[in-house]
Amino acid sequence: MDSDVDTEALTARLKGFEGRTAATGGTGKDPVNLPMIRHWCEAMGDTHPAYTGPDAIAPPTMLQVWTMGGLSGHPARAAAYDELLGLLDAAGFTSVVATDCEQEYPRPLRPGEEVTFDTVVESVSDRKTTRLGTGHFVTTRTELRVGAELVGTHRFRILKYAPARRPSAREPDRPRRPRPVVNRDNAGFWEGVRQGRLLIQRCTACTRPRHPWLPGCNACGGQDWDTVEAVGTGHVHSYVVMHHPRFPAFDPPYAVALIDLAEGVRMLGNVVGVPYDKVRVGLPVRVEFQVCDEELTLPVWRAGEKELTLPDRRAGEEAAG
Repeated sequence: MDSDVDTEALTARLKGFEGRTAATGGTGKDPVNLPMIRHWCEAMGDTHPAYTGPDAIAPPTMLQVWTMGGLSGHPARAAAYDELLGLLDAAGFTSVVATDCEQEYPRPLRPGEEVTFDTVVESVSDRKTTRLGTGHFVTTRTELRVGAELVGTHRFRILKYAPARRPSAREPDRPRRPRPVVNRDNAGFWEGVRQGRLLIQRCTACTRPRHPWLPGCNACGGQDWDTVEAVGTGHVHSYVVMHHPRFPAFDPPYAVALIDLAEGVRMLGNVVGVPYDKVRVGLPVRVEFQVCDEELTLPVWRAGEKELTLPDRRAGEEAAG
């Protein structure tokens, strides 16, 4: 913005959208159903028995699934929300990133139930400066119902921002890779990666391994856990080749795969060592730790080389070090 007066005037206009409708009278495109529950549980590796059988319930974290509009969108979306986003675009905040969401589950959903929803703009922040750039956080609140009964609340927050300008230099720096979200639940995993170790959670009650890291066991509900170091070998379970969009820190096309680890969990990561068009389901891979910059190390999956056991890998590291 050109001046403090303009900034204040824009913020006042943005605040005027708080409490306005973003979507009204929406209806889920499908009732709660067992096939979608099964697909979700398979993708998440969640084998809890509550989600199968004649008395199955939907996993609570599927809440947003029942309101998604798909490629065609939802007719329930209100003009006020598009007006809000248009106002931010016109002010120069043309980039957008999802920052976080919060959900509440008054009761579980069951197959056959029809979900309806209404969404309001809960808040628009004052102008904020972040590492990405300067902009405004927009939070919407969606209330989901079965009949008149409230069955879930979903808050979703985005940042509409103007990208920060990089300082000029003789040779422009390569853009940094996006940072992973590190929180109290997964900090141990990322510390292990920094040390060149692939750590997997293991429930101390039922000994089931799990990934991604969670505060409790999705098999038995146990709250206590320890870790095991993965050997680091596996094979490609499924994959996609990314062509678009072209983010500055990436060099498409490249392959991103879901890897079946020898320990019985699955993990996402880039496949390296072979051309992207040679990646196939079942391709053997082993972990490699890619140092992106002084702050970020990522696990990637190298194909086309002999798989190493953990003792082999340790011996190689010692010889190299």
